[in-house]
Amino acid sequence: MQGNITFRRPTAADLQRAHGRTVPDLIAPDLKVLFCGINPGLYSGATGLHFARPGNRFWPALYAAGFTSRLLHPNERDELLDSGYGITAMVRRATATAAELGDEEYRAGRIALEKKVRKYRPRWVAILGLGAYRVGFGEPRAKVGRQDELIGGAGLWVLPNPSGLNANHQLPQLTEMFRELRIAAG
Repeated sequence: MQGNITFRRPTAADLQRAHGRTVPDLIAPDLKVLFCGINPGLYSGATGLHFARPGNRFWPALYAAGFTSRLLHPNERDELLDSGYGITAMVRRATATAAELGDEEYRAGRIALEKKVRKYRPRWVAILGLGAYRVGFGEPRAKVGRQDELIGGAGLWVLPNPSGLNANHQLPQLTEMFRELRIAAG
């Protein structure tokens, strides 16, 4: 139980069955920011919730950066949407790690993302993974932060992958990078 939300942790068998599953987009027209993860992990595939694995820093970074007024549980995704923020993934299928993905999946994911952005018209798209951005967008020297290019008319921002498996950036660093985007997004 998290707050007033009942949440059942997936079993090892649930995680095994989650390979290849998809997690539905959390999206609506005219969002302030559409966050785009690399792909769902097995925990997210098993629960059907974005960034659901304990230890993932997405939800804590959103809260600490001021996107939300309190720390949301992944099950409270509708509150995030109501605040003008959505979530999608560059590659739809769940895997144990992003290392299971091929370059062609990233490039195809970029094309699909651009179509989605043209349809829903968010003001900003935040790619949550520098390596995924570099491969999918053909920008091998890109850095974290605001990008010069647009996607489907939306501003483009790159943030580090918030997965607990990504030890390159701790929560305070992630929070500051997320905060820069929040300020730019208004």
